Amino acid sequence: MIYPSIDKLMHLADSKYSLVVAASKRARRIQDGAEKMVHIQTNKNVTVALNEISEEKVRFVRTKDGIK
Repeated sequence: MIYPSIDKLMHLADSKYSLVVAASKRARRIQDGAEKMVHIQTNKNVTVALNEISEEKVRFVRTKDGIK
């Protein structure tokens, strides 16, 4: 089973595209040395990023120029 579930994540995003972009940007920041905001047993940065979004520790805003 995938955690967090896509249903929970979609309540926080306006589209799957926005969610994917936000998660990938956060995962890249983690890879570049940013501190993780959740403690889970995985070394996969995308999983960490999705959990951070799910727990609303990371927020993202869709703008005309992209997602920030």
